[in-house]
Amino acid sequence: MIPLRDSHPSSTTPFVTMFIIAVNVLVFLFQVSLDEFSLNDFVHSYAVVPAHLQMSTLLTSMFLHGGWMHLIGNMWFLWIFGDNVEDILGHGQYLAFYLVCGVTAALVQLPFMVGSEIPLLGASGAIAGVMGAYIIKFPHSSITTLIPIGFLFVREIPAVWMLGYWMLLQLVSGVMGLSHSSDTGGVAFFAHVGGFIMGVVLIKVLRTQDRYFKDPEYRW
Repeated sequence: MIPLRDSHPSSTTPFVTMFIIAVNVLVFLFQVSLDEFSLNDFVHSYAVVPAHLQMSTLLTSMFLHGGWMHLIGNMWFLWIFGDNVEDILGHGQYLAFYLVCGVTAALVQLPFMVGSEIPLLGASGAIAGVMGAYIIKFPHSSITTLIPIGFLFVREIPAVWMLGYWMLLQLVSGVMGLSHSSDTGGVAFFAHVGGFIMGVVLIKVLRTQDRYFKDPEYRW
């Protein structure tokens, strides 16, 4: 399922969300400008490599991506859900929230990759935290969603169902993948789960400026 837009308007300009997207795009453009040897060295220097863990990479890894689709998918989800979470948290608190969720996501994934030389990178753990916050604060927001099942169709889905399904899919996929070797690479599903849960926890304890909005077109 691909979210196209949500029904909940934000009352402020999402400067931090736009800044994060810009940084991710610029870093990726730098990545693709490198030759193969330099790119490998860059990724292994700034991504989380479980076999040679450096604490600073818990932050830097969330600004690296493994390909165009990885980047575009992550930035699109951040754009759809990030503005509302930034709106209620405020710019500074939202940035801290985002970074904490990203670091937590990497830490949750690490026990499942002990000794692995495969780099762990991407913004999806931090963005999962944004989605966790969104499901708590905007559960009844209507998400216009593209659903590809043999053919494409668009449907309005409540955020609680769309994001709940996404979270369940990450958990089930992570559990099913436990039998696979950590040296084969792939999607860091438990990072998504960890980031999502941290987002849920943080949004419950942080001070927020809730925006109440009734969507007249919303349907269950």
